[in-house]
Amino acid sequence: MSSNFSRVGRFLGHVVFAFIAVGCFLWSWAAFSVQLSGIFYYVCVVAVFIAVMAAFVLRRRARRLGWVGLVAIFAVLGIWYQEFEPAEDRDWAFDVAHGVQPHVDGDQITLSKVRNFEWTDETSANESWEDRSFDISKLQSVDMFTSVWDHPSIAHLLVSFGFSDGQRVVFSLETRKESHEAFNLLGGFFRQFELILLATTEEDAIKLRTNYRQEDVRRYEVNLSPEQRRDLFMSYIYLGQDMQAEPKFYNTLTSNCTTETYRIAKVVKPGMNADWRLVLSGHLAAFVDDMGGFQETMPIEQRMEEAAITPTALAYTGSDFSAAIRN
Repeated sequence: MSSNFSRVGRFLGHVVFAFIAVGCFLWSWAAFSVQLSGIFYYVCVVAVFIAVMAAFVLRRRARRLGWVGLVAIFAVLGIWYQEFEPAEDRDWAFDVAHGVQPHVDGDQITLSKVRNFEWTDETSANESWEDRSFDISKLQSVDMFTSVWDHPSIAHLLVSFGFSDGQRVVFSLETRKESHEAFNLLGGFFRQFELILLATTEEDAIKLRTNYRQEDVRRYEVNLSPEQRRDLFMSYIYLGQDMQAEPKFYNTLTSNCTTETYRIAKVVKPGMNADWRLVLSGHLAAFVDDMGGFQETMPIEQRMEEAAITPTALAYTGSDFSAAIRN
């Protein structure tokens, strides 16, 4: 009986070793394809493949040596990967050239580098980066916008704050691409892009998505107390200051527009739990609904239907875009 258990144990050990070794090679192949190019890419892929095969050979001769070899491969890859650090001084794409730069003086909040572009199509605009001041004691509303561009389960999140003096500012956590880059899903996992916090007008960020990209944009008014609105707004301010001091990498799963906003929202509701809808962000409205974040009670399907603003934005030709999408 003991010999049978021993054989089963050895078999499971081989399976675990093979699973980890293959995973190591696949991870390195994906990371190399993002971070390396030309002959360096091929040399590194071949080198890791040979190293993994060598670990298999070592394991056949002595199990411990096989594991030592695998750990050594992981260590080398880890040291290489940690060499990539987020930066502020790159040749950025024009629409993410500046992150918001907040300045706090009591209730007076000044935001430098607020983007207020007049878009002419989805890839070009008349550029304007502005300084705007807000009195946080006049903060009176919070709106959540979700924007779906492809699969309905994946949406971009934008949060708009409204003030009693008529001002509005939108915060949007986005991928910060360089001028020669285009977003790709694999790069989002392997430190190709930095993360940026933009502050914009609704005429800029929302209209870009409704009128030029013609994405499925929906607006939800979030039900918060004055204290919660203030805490949420200041969380964005502190995040902007932190990112100004220390750049961050974007990550498709762990550090994106929804997951970072979730961390901020926990300031408002500390007991908030993580949820699969934070990853599949097209379902974010249902998550907020379950958390009691909306004032009126209605079926989520009806709420989502009433929240759709793209048709209204496309039909509107006046000068008050923010009022139009709220009618």
